[in-house]
Amino acid sequence: MKQIPMTSRGAEQLREELEYLKSVRRPKIIADIAQAREHGDLKENAEYHAAREQQGFCEGRIQEIEAKLSNAQIIDITKMSNNGRVIFGATVSLLNLDTEDEVSYRIVGDDEADFKQNLISVNSPIARGLIGKEADDVVVIKTPGGDVEYEILKVEYI
Repeated sequence: MKQIPMTSRGAEQLREELEYLKSVRRPKIIADIAQAREHGDLKENAEYHAAREQQGFCEGRIQEIEAKLSNAQIIDITKMSNNGRVIFGATVSLLNLDTEDEVSYRIVGDDEADFKQNLISVNSPIARGLIGKEADDVVVIKTPGGDVEYEILKVEYI
């Protein structure tokens, strides 16, 4: 299987979700199914079918999380010495050379990515363009709206 890069915080979030699904969500669904069975004929019992569908989603998510965690390559950026290079897990401050806007992104795994919180996937075009670069480098990122030039202001391993 292919290794999945993940920050230590991302792995912890997946473990928390897995624990919630196994200890809270799964028992509630089982109780819902048992209660729906008491209502009689299962062929026309909407509550029963809805609970079984929820059970399928829950079990599928549990399997997905367990597979990701078993193949995770957890990278703790805080334990690495900062050599100024953009790597997985780094927080990068950028200056858009066209608009003079400053923005900061943290490069994370696919599951952790949340653009609204400035967490970008390592597989995103921005991250791919930044990986391996250093502070004061100018990079051109291809976006759907055209090429955008950024200057790397700061690279932090936090």
